[in-house]
Amino acid sequence: MKNAIVIRGAREHNLKDIDITIPRNLITVITGPSGSGKSSLAIDTIYAEGQRRYVESLSAYARQFLEQLQKPEVDYIAGLSPSIAIDQRTIARSPRSTVGTITEIYDYMRVLYTTIGKPFCYNCGSPIATQETESIIQRVMDLPEGSRLQILSPMVRDRKGEYRKELAQMRAEGFVRARIDGKMVDLTEDVSLERHKRHTIEIVIDRLIIKPNILRQLKNAIDTALRYSDTVMIHLIDEEQDIPLSKTMACPSCGISYPEINPRFFSFNSRLGACPSCRGLGYEGIEEASDELGAQRPCKACGGLRLRKEALHVRIGGKNIGEFARMHVRDSLGFVQDLRLTRRERTIASRVLKEVTDRLGFIGEVGLGYLTLDRPSLTLSGGEARRIRLATQMGSRLTGVIYVLDEPTMGLHPRDCRRLLESLSRIRNSGNTVIVVEHDEDTIRWADHIVDMGPGAGRRGGWVVATGSPEEVQKSADSLTGKFLSGEQEIPVPSKRRKPANYIEIKGAAEFNLKNIDVKVPLGVLTCVTGVSGSGKSTLVFEVLYKALARHLHNSGPAPGKHRAIKGMDNIDKVICVEQSPLGRTPRSNPATYTGVFTLIRDLFAALPDSKVRGYKPARFSFNLAGGRCETCRGDGMKKVAMHFLPDAYVPCDVCKGRRYNRETLEIMYKGKNISEVLGMTVSEALEFFSAIPPLKQRLEFLEDVGLGYIQIGQPAPTLSGGEAQRVRLSRELSKKSTGNTLYILDEPTTGLHFVDIEKLLNVLNTLVEMGNTVLVIEHNPEVVKSADYIIDLGPEGGEEGGELVAAGTPEKVSTSETSYTGKVLGEKLPPVKKRKIA
Repeated sequence: MKNAIVIRGAREHNLKDIDITIPRNLITVITGPSGSGKSSLAIDTIYAEGQRRYVESLSAYARQFLEQLQKPEVDYIAGLSPSIAIDQRTIARSPRSTVGTITEIYDYMRVLYTTIGKPFCYNCGSPIATQETESIIQRVMDLPEGSRLQILSPMVRDRKGEYRKELAQMRAEGFVRARIDGKMVDLTEDVSLERHKRHTIEIVIDRLIIKPNILRQLKNAIDTALRYSDTVMIHLIDEEQDIPLSKTMACPSCGISYPEINPRFFSFNSRLGACPSCRGLGYEGIEEASDELGAQRPCKACGGLRLRKEALHVRIGGKNIGEFARMHVRDSLGFVQDLRLTRRERTIASRVLKEVTDRLGFIGEVGLGYLTLDRPSLTLSGGEARRIRLATQMGSRLTGVIYVLDEPTMGLHPRDCRRLLESLSRIRNSGNTVIVVEHDEDTIRWADHIVDMGPGAGRRGGWVVATGSPEEVQKSADSLTGKFLSGEQEIPVPSKRRKPANYIEIKGAAEFNLKNIDVKVPLGVLTCVTGVSGSGKSTLVFEVLYKALARHLHNSGPAPGKHRAIKGMDNIDKVICVEQSPLGRTPRSNPATYTGVFTLIRDLFAALPDSKVRGYKPARFSFNLAGGRCETCRGDGMKKVAMHFLPDAYVPCDVCKGRRYNRETLEIMYKGKNISEVLGMTVSEALEFFSAIPPLKQRLEFLEDVGLGYIQIGQPAPTLSGGEAQRVRLSRELSKKSTGNTLYILDEPTTGLHFVDIEKLLNVLNTLVEMGNTVLVIEHNPEVVKSADYIIDLGPEGGEEGGELVAAGTPEKVSTSETSYTGKVLGEKLPPVKKRKIA
């Protein structure tokens, strides 16, 4: 079929040799229970094969730098085009990465400030103007008599290359010294520069001592220097100080010169533009390799704006580029649109301004208008990071592309979800194919076409259960998704709301965008904190409440966010934050090691008769220790392959074939399975396999109960999504003996969960509450929100327009609020008012 992606015999992971046809130039949602094969089809088959074919289409020269990508397990795919995946991987976690750099808006603004920015003197505020050679000479003659100096001409400024030709020319013209990258070099000797590093080359024109009869020699030296550059660098030898004197950029009042203004002048990642005090990081005491900011103080020199003072005194519309980047996206869009420019400036800047306004608009469309362009990527949530990547792709305006998105609505309030769906429709209408892996009901109903995978997870999944329009799928008798869409199956509204045993009262919460609010957090119930993106939910729960409780209970930890007082903290004995951060940073960490299951399995294998005969202890079955592991890959099972221009790839070890252990260790069998095969089991398979061993069975049951039956127990931690990592943590907490009076805090635990899995998770959370604990959940999913005992709704909008307490109380009470977006969603989910009791 010409207008379709035709797939035959797909067997990647748990896919059951499926045949399927997906229409092109439409929005297709692939849904189904967690672990049913959605990502295996969308990411690991369609996207992977599209990428592989693209690499194969490159020239032989380009391909030599790229490792051959592995072909997915599929017999035949037709109708593919270049593919772009926006999956659950996070964006670059570096203190130098910001919303502005990721979306390339900051790069366009650097060009704009270079072309139409107006420079002002950082000393007196006067406009910078050109100056004559005589003015430069007079500035040098005004130096104290007896000053020893060198006159240098910067012929290369912070550019990559070897510059052999230029250096040879300078040598031929009689110059014998140059300052290269801050060090004096003898040009009569061979000078070798690294080709791929940035260099600054300043030719030493002359050495002088300031005295009355030096004027002619000085004039000759300045004239010579200006032949090679429009800036003369005066190096004071005794003071070790440089004074740049520019013919084109100087202050007419105090004579201060500016270097050449180019885009690198406004880059905090370049030596030309970065603040010398903080090296362009914006904070005091932070390191390049930092992957979190914590409570950092802004740099005193640049005020956190990251740039040197000269760059911060170039303005457009009265603002420097750092001040522009500090504005909220919605405000910066208005600023750019309202700029008053001359006809000449408008002509020069028109294309750049269009790119900037388009990209700012796209960020607003995906519900992130509350962000600032200088917001570090380290502080973005997983949902925010994914939508930033989506906005960036929308800004590229490609056509004929297959976009594969993995849960783009994660972290979105239902109000913002519609905006995102309209954005996806615009991508489709531009001639692209959009394939979305999603559980969100609104997204499923919005789709042109649905592929429902299942019927179960892991080995019980991998089949196509139903395909067609939303209306066709909800008529399918085999589709769980269809039953939820039609209302035949649903998550019931609780018949009764539990009453709070007590409260923790937060007074005057004012951190970030919180507006000095008073909030009561009920104890002994299930509470949802809701609100649109950026409304202040995480700030209230994590920055204020959790940090205050951690300090109160443990006398340690970072200082909590601004608040006046918190009462009632003595009513709980323990606080547990079940977060979405990775379980570990290396593939050696996995669900089995994190939950303690692996310790029990190693003990079991060490107790087998064959192990005892050979003298094998539990350590023999650890892939982290020498003895039992494969020493070629040191127990990793994989070997890293440098991909040069692409991220590194990992291929199975050619000795152990990815099994991690040596031959002798793999000879030990339990019920016909070796240790590597056990680690390759899914949670559901392992639960059945170890059903006769109570300690193992219990821990595996907790993983099954939180909807993780489909993941492998030895699955490397970095491959788990944030939601999966959070549920692994929750299962470990469930395995511990409960003392009651514990506050559990969870951030969007339904991430990646199908309707049927959400029902399982709610059962787990309600079990915790019934044991005398309190569960506090930040959540957008209407099925969870309607099932809560109490709701704290923040808003009404995000960013500066958020931070207020919009509504609080039972779901029934919040649904009557006229100002609450959450209330409007609940009004559609709860039974009619006359038939329900408002608590």
